[in-house]
Amino acid sequence: MLTQRQVVDYSLQRRALLAEVYAGRTGTMEVCDASPYLLRAAKFHGTATEVPCPVCRKEPLTNVSWVYGDELKHATGSARTPEELVKMATLFDEFTVYVVEVCRTCSWNHLVQSYVLGKRGLEKPRRRTAAE
Repeated sequence: MLTQRQVVDYSLQRRALLAEVYAGRTGTMEVCDASPYLLRAAKFHGTATEVPCPVCRKEPLTNVSWVYGDELKHATGSARTPEELVKMATLFDEFTVYVVEVCRTCSWNHLVQSYVLGKRGLEKPRRRTAAE
């Protein structure tokens, strides 16, 4: 998306957590705890990926995008499809998107990325002339 900014990637945190799971220091029940609401959002609003689940390895992960922002009013805290995000980016000044990966088989879930979308700050500054 052209308006993505302030991108934060959580892959190092994910890698550290999975290392704890693979070493046996953290149980799979502690990390495979997706809420029914998150699993439902993955089913209806998620985007399928090619990445297999790092815990059960039975199914590819699904990415779910959650939106938060004061301007969103009743829509804040809801899952949105990529198409909806593109439309929202043209309607609202600024909101934050959190992308969560979910395994619909074993309930693994982890925050993958966050970023800001919206119209704010996209206007190109007008060039001043010598007379100004």
